[in-house]
Amino acid sequence: MPLPTLAITGGTGFVGATLVRHAAMRGHSVRALTRKPQSSGSKIRWVDGSLDQPESLVRLAVGADVVIHVAGAINAADRAGFQSDNVFGTLNMVEAAKAAGARRFIHVSSMAAREPELSDYGWSKARSEQVVGASGLDWTIVRPPAVYGPGDRETLELFKMAKRGLVFLPPHGKLSVIEVSDLSRFLLTLISHEETLGDTYEPDDGYAQGWTHKQFAEAIGAAVGRRRVTTLSVPRGLMRAGARIDRLVRGKRAKLTLDRANYFSHPDWVAHRRPPAELWRPHIETNAGLKATAVAYRAAGWL
Repeated sequence: MPLPTLAITGGTGFVGATLVRHAAMRGHSVRALTRKPQSSGSKIRWVDGSLDQPESLVRLAVGADVVIHVAGAINAADRAGFQSDNVFGTLNMVEAAKAAGARRFIHVSSMAAREPELSDYGWSKARSEQVVGASGLDWTIVRPPAVYGPGDRETLELFKMAKRGLVFLPPHGKLSVIEVSDLSRFLLTLISHEETLGDTYEPDDGYAQGWTHKQFAEAIGAAVGRRRVTTLSVPRGLMRAGARIDRLVRGKRAKLTLDRANYFSHPDWVAHRRPPAELWRPHIETNAGLKATAVAYRAAGWL
């Protein structure tokens, strides 16, 4: 019996690219959305389009058995920007799945959706979950914690600071993390498990209590070969000031925005709704995963 055909959004991004590669390696036929021309292969067909082009999303979903919606904005100028990609884009993909007859819908949200009042990003992700929940499709929602791994430019900043020996951190708190290949494997695991329909999961690396910010920074320091890393927790007000400076210096390329400063300052980003162990377990131990990520960064000339 052939494996389900997958329609994947966000296939050129960090998480999506890993997912497309893993799905094809498992033998799935993959239809993946792209804004720029890509080389298709025997298992991967790229479909030109974007979340604001509903007709392209229908083309993506036609012939697919499962939609895995990864695409979305992690940075935007304002709430309207997040709403456009994360809420309206999700709505467009849901409607396209319905039109194409693709009943199974796996939605990649964010742990930020737990606290929608903290940030425009979290608000938009919470709204996207409402869209999916009201869709009538056979849905599952996944809220990843911080995702790291080779090719990720978001956590790269932490690796660079750790290499220099001084890491600036949000106010004291804890977080969960997951390596990108583990997240990809979890998304693919969900496809065939009907007991996950209508559920929301927060997969992580298996560290039940999560990591304090200091512990995670020290683990990154060890991954880059530093015996000791100095950490400095920055109060929320100073983080917001730093965000304004980053905006002035790097403009649209700024990594620390006011919106991010708001949700980074929350003390509890530890996974609470973990998938049952009989369904899925993480494979990548975080210390080993961080070391592999550092090696990949160096090989790419990023670190």
